[in-house]
Amino acid sequence: MNGKTRYQAPALKKGLEILELLAGASDPLIMSDISTALGRSVSEIFRMLQVLEEHGYITRAEDGYRLTNRLFALGMSQPPIHDLASTALPVMQELARKAGQSCHLAVASGAEMVVIIAIEAPGLSGFAVRVGYRRPLHRSNSGRILLAFQPPEARAGMLDAIRATGDQWDEAELEARLKAAVAAGGAISPSPMLTGITDLSAPILIGGEARAALTMPFVDGAANRATVEKCDQLVRHAAATIGTAMSPIMAVPPRSKEEEQ
Repeated sequence: MNGKTRYQAPALKKGLEILELLAGASDPLIMSDISTALGRSVSEIFRMLQVLEEHGYITRAEDGYRLTNRLFALGMSQPPIHDLASTALPVMQELARKAGQSCHLAVASGAEMVVIIAIEAPGLSGFAVRVGYRRPLHRSNSGRILLAFQPPEARAGMLDAIRATGDQWDEAELEARLKAAVAAGGAISPSPMLTGITDLSAPILIGGEARAALTMPFVDGAANRATVEKCDQLVRHAAATIGTAMSPIMAVPPRSKEEEQ
């Protein structure tokens, strides 16, 4: 097939290109920026922006266009993610209450990890990661947990996805960190984004592999309810609780239409 797809859908392709461009942009983009980035005329882009806005996938403000959370909401409605979220939420709320710290749950999405649940720390102060936050798998504690607790073939595929982005890293160092995480059953690492924060992460294991990573960005302080060592234990226990609760759900195959009738 000479590397080309068999079927063409130009309008759909343009719409997907716009969504992917906006997803990777740190700030809203105006129409001319989108046109230039995609190498398409303003008239082509204008029609697609109108349709995407009408269907709620993007929104427009004075500074440009940005994605809404519609795509995220659609992904969250899928049974595996929905079941994971509904199971993890009360456990994470109890974890935040006991530790006095925020916590979040992340899953793999291509070459990145994406946060699907975020629980704020109780009280008037604390640090929390927002839902939808993304970071390359190999450059976050959550992402490295997702890489570490995978079968070799699955991990190789995830690393290939990272390489395809053009990012470079010390592969020997990463391999050592992944092995250490597996041996320890989790990982503790300084936050790559903010000083004074230590990321405590543990895998949500279902069928022996990480379907998600539970992370607490631990903020040290005199008013802390628990030490970093205690919080690490709490994170691991919460992750194990979620994994145990999810295992029977994930093991049950979906019912056919004939069985439901």
